[in-house]
Amino acid sequence: MTKDRRDYYERVYEVASILNSERSPRALLRSIVESVAKATEAKACSLMLLTAERDVLLHTVAYGLSDWYLRKGPVTVGKIISDVLEGKPMAVLDAPTDERVLYREQAKKEGIASMLSVPMRLRGEVMGVLRVYTARPYRFTKDDIRFVETIANLGAVALESLRAYDIIQKDYETFRREMIQWRAELDDEWMMGDLVKPPGEEEIKIPPGG
Repeated sequence: MTKDRRDYYERVYEVASILNSERSPRALLRSIVESVAKATEAKACSLMLLTAERDVLLHTVAYGLSDWYLRKGPVTVGKIISDVLEGKPMAVLDAPTDERVLYREQAKKEGIASMLSVPMRLRGEVMGVLRVYTARPYRFTKDDIRFVETIANLGAVALESLRAYDIIQKDYETFRREMIQWRAELDDEWMMGDLVKPPGEEEIKIPPGG
């Protein structure tokens, strides 16, 4: 998982291009986790979004993790998550033995060694957590952390833009349907005007020859 800064710069550009091309929220989130896992050469990556009560994280999308592991149970706000929600990236060297990890036995069975959790922020507020998993013990570097944080924040902005785009599209479709309906009603009025003469209006007859 050794990457230099130049590699990460190139990866940020590539990921930004991918995120900018997605038009589905689900596809956008999948692109984030897959791109991060491949760029860092990690075992897996997952994106968890906070519930409205901000006390539980939901595995929204993942890459490289088994369904069994994803169904292990709710990720409540413990020591690691609470620090991440305060905006601090948190790294765990040995997940199966670190007492801060909630599901240590499940991590061992899944083949997870180290984990990096970074906040996914939008306008200063944490909306979720992006987590990277390795198969071997690994000490995450500053470049690793900066890269994952950058992608997490880019993803948050892209997700908001996508929601705004979706709203604009829906508004446009509503406007378009209203215009079509208005035009149809207007055409009906014109047709009725040709068929029905105003009351009191007499037909003008032109005598032969003139």
